[in-house]
Parts: sequence; structure tokens; C-alpha cells
Amino acid sequence: MSFAIDRLVLVPDDIDLGRSPLAGHFDAETYILGAFNPGLTRLANGNLLMMARVAETLRHPIRGGHVHAIRWDDGRYVLDAWPLEHADTADPRKFMLRGGGWKVMALTSLSWLLPVELSPDGLDVIALHYDRAIAPQDSLQCYGVEDARISRVEGRYLMTTCSVSPERHSTTLYSSDNGLDWVFEDVVLDHQNKDMLIFEGLIDGHYWAQTRPLGDLYFAYPPGSEWRAGPSINLALSPDGHFWKPYRKPGIRPHAATVATARMGGGTPPILTDEGWLSLWHGVEPKEIVGIYRTYWSILDRDDPSIVVRTSHPPLLEANPTLTHRLEAQMYIRDVVFTTGIADAGDHYIVASGEADLACRITHIPKSCFAPDQSSE
Repeated sequence: MSFAIDRLVLVPDDIDLGRSPLAGHFDAETYILGAFNPGLTRLANGNLLMMARVAETLRHPIRGGHVHAIRWDDGRYVLDAWPLEHADTADPRKFMLRGGGWKVMALTSLSWLLPVELSPDGLDVIALHYDRAIAPQDSLQCYGVEDARISRVEGRYLMTTCSVSPERHSTTLYSSDNGLDWVFEDVVLDHQNKDMLIFEGLIDGHYWAQTRPLGDLYFAYPPGSEWRAGPSINLALSPDGHFWKPYRKPGIRPHAATVATARMGGGTPPILTDEGWLSLWHGVEPKEIVGIYRTYWSILDRDDPSIVVRTSHPPLLEANPTLTHRLEAQMYIRDVVFTTGIADAGDHYIVASGEADLACRITHIPKSCFAPDQSSE
């Protein structure tokens, strides 16, 4: 599906390395691998706030027979060296360490979050707020802070992020009164429960969220089931936004009839419409190392979000090579759009996505795209 307004608004060359939280900490050249996967919300002044993930990586990670990774260590950034013969570097985003009875990986970049203020339509950059950047501040974030999702609930901004470390790959919560100045709250979900999206509104007095726990083992559905075993979008509820209880009913599950959503996870925080909660989510079709990421949508019951009122099997958004053509020299993966933010703009939604793990993409999507005749049960 194509849209009249669909463009990149932030690319790696827009980031000032001299103002990075990593600047001056070690004697090695870095560059911006990507500025992508932005959370999105509207500020009190009418402008939009895009919280972009900035992945900063070493220009020459492999040298002297070792592959190097960046790590935060008690207020400073250091480099770790791993023997190259113990590392699998086939995936440009990470390297796997051989040995042991389980998968162990390290990242080729360290991510921090940059608040980017946009015009009300999301198409022009007003300011890059380097002084309000969010970077690691605890050992549980020593490999970076990733993939912000922002919700506004009861007049307060809540932002979930993925915090990466050897201790755990956890979901951490930040809060703000104005959408620009953020306070670190705490860990709210434990190891490898990712893509946490807090609903923009309470249900029966409770906070609700979509979650996506990962694992290496899933039990099979019965033969002939309409569902495919694997990662799914689960639900949780909370009395205060800090302590979360998994909901007993399943959420959005991958369909057995297609491999396009064989792996799935949340995209944008669900927002309330006349029909129910609109949820944009991603499905991943297996292909080579990374896979093909596309954006899909569902409308969930306003009182019980485990009930899918309507959904669309054709994708809403796919990777758009025409947008990244001018960035060809910086491309390192393809076939990826990862939608992470949404804002109401009257007759349309402003949707923010990461394009190719490289840039921030803004798309204006008419609300008519979510009408009953645009979906399938």
C-alpha cells in the first residue's frame, strides 16, 4: 500500500557525533549505523516528539585478531575485545560467541535515545535535543537503550525501552510530565520480554500493555489449528504501570496460513478509536539472516483486548527502497520497516517507523484505511 505523504525525516548524517554521549570516552573512531525505530507523541505546544534510537558503532570493529564491542562501565564507555575465532560476525547488527550450551551474543553498536522535536505534521525537524538524550546509566543498560515506545496515559507520558546487558535483556520504564524531560523509573519486565506497548488509556481502572516474551521453545498447536506456534503478542495489566500481571487470555497470534507473520511483535501503543483499540504490529517472514519486516494492523475490543474485532492480513506498510535510494552506501540490511509510533492528526494518523534499521520514516495514513471494508476477519 502506498501513501501520498511518506518520507524519511531523520538519517544518520543528521546526527552530530560530537554531541553523542560516547564522545571523548575512548580512542577509536565511531559512526552512526542508524537513527531509527522512533517512539512518537504530541507535545503540549502541538509539535511532535520523536524519540529516535541512535546506534553508534566502531568504524573498525575487527582489528588485531579481535572483534570489539562498546560497553558502558560505571559512567564511562569502554571497548571489549573478543577473539575473532570465537565469534560469528555474519549478522551486521551483532556477533554470536561460540561455545557453551546456549546462544550468547554481543552487539556491533551501542544505542542511545535522541529526542527530536518535529513540526505538528511530523515532516520538519524543529530541534535535536542532545541535552535531553537518554543513555545508559546502570549496569543493566551497559550495552545500550533501544526502541522507545511512548504512550500518554492520564495526562502523563510513559516510555518503555529495551535495556540491554549481560544481566538481562529487560524492558525499562521512563516517565515525563512534558514529553521532553524523562525520569528513569525501573525495570518493569524481565529477560527477553520485548516490545512492551502501554495502551493510551485505562481499561476498568487498570493500565494495560502488549508484551512479547521470547524463547527457544514453543509448544505445538494441534494439527489443523489456525495458529502457528512461536512468538506472539501477549497482554498484561497493572494497577500502577510498574507491577505487571500477564493476562490469562492470548493476544494476537501468528496465523498458520502464512509465513509472513511467522515471528511477530508489537509496533505502536494501542490507541482508542470508535471501534476499539487500534494496534499496529510487525510480522517477520523468514528470509536469510534478518527476515522481511512488515507492518500490519488489528482492532481490539475496548473492554477485553484479547478479542480481535477486525484485522488486516495484507500489510499496511512494507520497506520502501525509493526512500533509501540516496542512502545506498550506508545500507546494511534491507526489507525492514519497523513501526514504533503513532499520533492522531484528525482525518489521518501520523505513523513513525524505522526504515532498514537506518532512518526514521514518517507516513500519513488516512483513517479510511482501517474501515471495515479494508480488513478481513
